[in-house]
Amino acid sequence: MSEQKTAGEIERIDFDDNRLVAALSGEHDAHLSILEDALGVRIDPRGNRFAVSGAASARMRAVAALSALYVRLQKGEHVGAGEVRAAAKLSEAPEKVQSVTPSVKTPKRLISARTPNQAAYFRALDSHDLTFGVGPAGTGKTYLAVAHAVGMLLSGQVERIILSRPALEAGERIGFLPGEMREKLDPYMRPLYDALHDMMHTDYVERRIAAGDIEIAPIAFMRGRTLARSAVILDEAQNATPAQMKMFLTRLGEGAHMAITGDPSQTDLPAGEPSGLSDALGVLTGVDGVAEVRFQASDVVRHPLVSRIIAAYDKREERNVRP
Repeated sequence: MSEQKTAGEIERIDFDDNRLVAALSGEHDAHLSILEDALGVRIDPRGNRFAVSGAASARMRAVAALSALYVRLQKGEHVGAGEVRAAAKLSEAPEKVQSVTPSVKTPKRLISARTPNQAAYFRALDSHDLTFGVGPAGTGKTYLAVAHAVGMLLSGQVERIILSRPALEAGERIGFLPGEMREKLDPYMRPLYDALHDMMHTDYVERRIAAGDIEIAPIAFMRGRTLARSAVILDEAQNATPAQMKMFLTRLGEGAHMAITGDPSQTDLPAGEPSGLSDALGVLTGVDGVAEVRFQASDVVRHPLVSRIIAAYDKREERNVRP
């Protein structure tokens, strides 16, 4: 990548490699169109030079996004529509966040932060023994926690991964379901299996599960245990009761790291039953060693429409609670 120049209302940035410039632009300049729509700029490609016009702050964000995507391509990493949208979001972050995007290399893919909050989440998982990832569906809070756990297991930082959820809302009445225990649990644990299989090959995952290196179980199965030298994740934590949450949190053993994920607005607990997630967030505020990262609709990394759907629901709820 070569120099960046400013001329009046236009930022110009030059890149050196023709092949990478083509990948950066995307087929029929599709990647540039995504950046234009996301940032409110116009990007004119002229050979190896991009001319960016628009408001000054928007131009700088577009240049930052183009530079970050070009660096990905130089490293041999994939750049598709998702990565381009992520670069647009990350361009809001401070320069140090843009230049060093946290990521985890798994056997099947490189998983990188796609929003400033995701970057903050990765850093919290690295630096704290207990991290809460709180926010709406689709923001990557569970997926990134699993990726971080996989990275720790493969690097030898922990000996096991333990993934847990409340099963059958908070009652965990799994005995009433037909079939063997794993057949009863699988529907409730499937999102966790899916995340593991997205990062590691199926036969490898099954071998590690058989060996006890990866355990997926409902929260009730954690009672009476000490979870040491493990990466522990409690997903859908809004469906745990305060008693269950206290029990789970106090399982934390030596050399363990714990991530708690959930959306307090989506609890399935019976009416009037307090959520263990909301309760824990209040109790543990300011406790040393505990981090909390709040995700917003703008952090949604699924289909772009999902963030607009969440924002619409949030707006309706705000209208309903106004006096």
